[in-house]
Amino acid sequence: MARILLFVTFVVLVTVQVGCYRPPREETYFVPPLEVSPASAPIKTIVKSGEIDIVEQLTANRQAYRQALASLVDYYSKAGNHMKLTWAKKEFDGMAAIAQYRYLFEAEIAGPDLRATKSIPDADKLFNEALNSCGKAKELMLFVDEKKLRTALDKFNQLITKYPSSDKIDDAAFRAGEIYEHFKEYSIAAVYYNRAYQWDPETTYPARFKTAYVLDKYLRNRIDALPLYQQAMEIEINRHPQYKNYVERRIRDLAGLQKQAEK
Repeated sequence: MARILLFVTFVVLVTVQVGCYRPPREETYFVPPLEVSPASAPIKTIVKSGEIDIVEQLTANRQAYRQALASLVDYYSKAGNHMKLTWAKKEFDGMAAIAQYRYLFEAEIAGPDLRATKSIPDADKLFNEALNSCGKAKELMLFVDEKKLRTALDKFNQLITKYPSSDKIDDAAFRAGEIYEHFKEYSIAAVYYNRAYQWDPETTYPARFKTAYVLDKYLRNRIDALPLYQQAMEIEINRHPQYKNYVERRIRDLAGLQKQAEK
């Protein structure tokens, strides 16, 4: 019996930590240490046209570089030049070891001023397809198909880009935030959670709480987290009472730290 209970507990823990699903209950949250680190302000990003141009050029250059190396590998392979073929292959394979950041992502580019107002059938269809991919990602229960999660993420981002006035953009932003959090891309997750309540101040999701939680736990940005916890207590807790004790505790702890820092 004990083994069965242990197995069931493990399944539940694995399931709730994957994006596109309901967050874990309040009592499962780890309470972070109470040190205050400098605010990293990840949710205050502003995209300018010059930045977009540079990043697009970078992306094009990356693709051209990869294609040129692939052509070089093919050329030396046909020419029988084993020494230079080895060099080209090493350089090509080395690209995979180099971190390549996107720098821009859809919710950041869209900005905070979109409004989730219109019922758009095509947007609804895209949203449902993304949810379906999320469901398939956890079909094996103990294992997460991260490829299907990324498929869902692409669809959520497509929705935001193609249908910026859809009443599903806040839903897509929150669900995408869950997936980014699953992939441990916490700064990006914070932006998406933040956009969910910016685009729909009356969103049914605990978006202010999740923004505060990511800032607090993962990014150690307690300065920005505190007012968001306070807003979550005022606006979201009635709909999501499972977070009440945790939010009250973090408000008390962080407010105390703020007073100490002001002395």
